[in-house]
Amino acid sequence: MALLTGKRALVTGVANKRSIAWAIAKALSREGAQLALTYQHERFKQNLDKLLPELPGSPLTLPLDVADDASLAQLSETLGRNWDHLDILVHSIAFAKAEDLEALFVDTSRDGYALAQDVSVYSLVALTRSVLPLLKAAGGGSVMTMTALGGERVMPSYNVMGVAKAALEMSVRYLAWELGEHNIRVNAISAGPLRTLAAAGVKSAHAAMSVLPERSPLRRNITQEDVGDAALFLVSDWARNITGNVLFVDAGFHIMAQ
Repeated sequence: MALLTGKRALVTGVANKRSIAWAIAKALSREGAQLALTYQHERFKQNLDKLLPELPGSPLTLPLDVADDASLAQLSETLGRNWDHLDILVHSIAFAKAEDLEALFVDTSRDGYALAQDVSVYSLVALTRSVLPLLKAAGGGSVMTMTALGGERVMPSYNVMGVAKAALEMSVRYLAWELGEHNIRVNAISAGPLRTLAAAGVKSAHAAMSVLPERSPLRRNITQEDVGDAALFLVSDWARNITGNVLFVDAGFHIMAQ
């Protein structure tokens, strides 16, 4: 029997084939999970539709704008009509204005700061709340999000997103505490640098990819599949007593002083 046979998983944030969320979706599907995937707007839906034939079965595809409470409510309603419970929630959503990544952090705009926090951090809280009844109906489950080393250390040009990731990691801990009584675990993966749509606007991410083979203990870069397999572990029953944690998948780079 596959590791996630009988489990139902909602995966957000698939933008294209290089998305970390897509690697996670494939890993979960490979181990028997029934999937629901979200898309933000029509362009991403078209990308998602092209990828779906790679997955067995017929995954649900649902629109979602995490900055819109009505969209969150609609997601919960639609998911509830199709499924009577939810075992796994994967939150892989983040956004900041390009100008707030390119400029000095001290020049971050007020609305840019608020936007990064809303989409990258509050969305985890709001999304978890929207599907909480379904997680409770399953008798517990696993919530997982994506963070980065820039939430703990300064990464030039990560700027407002690094601050958002720090808030996201603290949100993981508070959610883990509050939801633990319902047997719901909440964790994060801190992935090393990868060539994704989200990383395209972060200059330091490209620099980090070039130094990982030299400075990380394992002397290599990571792949989306590495993150997908780590996520599979975190959401499975093998990690049943792991909650409130950040799991680094970066070839050990985070332990190095430089």
